[in-house]
Amino acid sequence: MRNLIVSTIFLLSLASCKKSGRDGGSVITPPAPPEAKEYTFEASPMWADEFDYTGAPDPNSWTYDTGDHGWGNNELQNYTTDAKNVQVKDGMLTITAIKEPSGSKAYSSTRLVSRGKKDFTYGRLEVKAKLPSGRGTWPAIWMLPTARTYGDWPKSGEIDVMEHVGYDPNVVHFSIHSEAYNHVINTQKTATRQIPTAMTDFHLYRVDWTPAYIRGFFDGVQVFSFANDGKGYASWPFDKAFHVLINIAVGGNWGGVQGVDDTVFPAAMLVDYVRLYKLIP
Repeated sequence: MRNLIVSTIFLLSLASCKKSGRDGGSVITPPAPPEAKEYTFEASPMWADEFDYTGAPDPNSWTYDTGDHGWGNNELQNYTTDAKNVQVKDGMLTITAIKEPSGSKAYSSTRLVSRGKKDFTYGRLEVKAKLPSGRGTWPAIWMLPTARTYGDWPKSGEIDVMEHVGYDPNVVHFSIHSEAYNHVINTQKTATRQIPTAMTDFHLYRVDWTPAYIRGFFDGVQVFSFANDGKGYASWPFDKAFHVLINIAVGGNWGGVQGVDDTVFPAAMLVDYVRLYKLIP
């Protein structure tokens, strides 16, 4: 009798997740949005790089994307691991874009990534940085999925914690991309704010990533919010492990809209720290 009761409950639970289609078959009902609640985060970082050492970025935390193939945006730089493009010194990380022949390109730079080292699902990420200046620079602090579970970009998602294009000085962007929401189909979800000293002072760029929402903050002030609508991966692919990227691109579909001013190079982005805080269940 106990087995019969358990079986009956199981079948009823399955039935509650389905409804009849017009052809008499079963149609899976999309999952409901997660409970609307405020999430909190642990007070101490679960991972941090304070850059309190000298030399190459910590290999226990960072690796590199390298190459000169344009990175899907017709970018003009070759990404390298060379010390002239990336180094840690005087308590900070410096990524430098340089005007020089590099690979098949006329510029070199670095794209530093935590992929395979510090991947995470949900959390609060904080990065304190000072941005490069000059037309043609395109620095970014962002996140990509470590595995493309739902398919190639934009299906598996992207979170841009900070983007800045040099021809639009001190205007900083926070964005998310998914299959349903991305700039290619003009449905992007973006917040844009002016930070008058973004290129001369350090500022704090932050994302709070939870099962229910993604929120963006500049210097502790919320500028962006995107809710999980419960309609599946097309709008919310943000339930898998992501990793952090920090880079300076040169030119490209956005950064190069008004050309590149070669007199601004070398152009550097300085990062004081990267801190990741665990989501409290």
